Amino acid sequence: MSDNDQGKPNPIVSAVSDTIAAMRADDDQLELAEAHESLGPKAIEKLSVGEARRQPTAADAVKALLKKQGKSTRPEDLVPGVTMSTASVDGATGPMPANVYRPGVAATGALPVILYFHGGGWVIADKDVYDGGARGLAAEANAIVVSVDYRQAPEHKFPAAWDDALAAYRWLTANAHSLGGDPGRLALAGESAGGNLAVATAIAARDAGLPAPRHVLSVYPVAQTSLNTESYIENAIAKPLNRAMVKWFVDHLVRSEDDLKDTRLSLIDADLAGLPPVTIINARLDPLRSDGAKLEDALQDAGVSVERHEYEGVAHEFFGCAAVLHKAREAQSVAGARLRESLGTTPLR
Repeated sequence: MSDNDQGKPNPIVSAVSDTIAAMRADDDQLELAEAHESLGPKAIEKLSVGEARRQPTAADAVKALLKKQGKSTRPEDLVPGVTMSTASVDGATGPMPANVYRPGVAATGALPVILYFHGGGWVIADKDVYDGGARGLAAEANAIVVSVDYRQAPEHKFPAAWDDALAAYRWLTANAHSLGGDPGRLALAGESAGGNLAVATAIAARDAGLPAPRHVLSVYPVAQTSLNTESYIENAIAKPLNRAMVKWFVDHLVRSEDDLKDTRLSLIDADLAGLPPVTIINARLDPLRSDGAKLEDALQDAGVSVERHEYEGVAHEFFGCAAVLHKAREAQSVAGARLRESLGTTPLR
């Protein structure tokens, strides 16, 4: 194999995946997938970590599709009324960069604050790649959203990201006012790996005796560590996330097999009692769909108020793609309504 071929997706597997998607995906999801393919992504599970971090993202695909449609790619145009600034938030071992999104509303007092964790399998991506989800939530929930860059594997193995997530929440309980926020009205949110961190942080905050968040939004979370669930088998070669990629992420994350049993990773085995209301968002064409369903069952068994919304015809990463996906706009609207109900805000738009 030549260097140029290194990391290229298997053409047969790729063709089969595309054929299945053509039958199951919404038209706009297919358009987005084609835009992503046009950027020449390599198979992350075949790459070094450094090269994986340089691959085109879902956010890049959204921009490519918007350009093709002759539309603006400026985040300020895509989510009017939300402004973004940068800040520094305390992590477990030092400061973490953060994006702070503020809804354009004349607040009569301090706004609630949502601490948001980006996805990327705890290995790739950052707060800027997941701008679409965080920015959308600021508008839909009419709240300040603080999106942090926690430490990633393999440089920082499990549980570094979880330690940073709890440290950020602890910082927010004491410093929300410095952002114009109300420390008495906090929520947690995240996508994919970040969806796991949101729930795990709510558990850790409870155990540490910190003020409880009002709500937890968990978008297609990792909630257990078996790769043999119904949706892993059904969507083994799905795009943009497949079973082999998840294994690649986890192999870079954990220190040993014992970490796979840790309840911060296997949330469905954690003590979930006493958590605030939880909203779970899932995509049908996603290996992680069953994780969300299993988490819903575990939360119900623990007596936690939980709603799970599953969206047909869309794939992993859809939530932050509201600029081009109808179902993403629906999901952000549902998530925003649930957060507003818990945080006591009114719609911005």
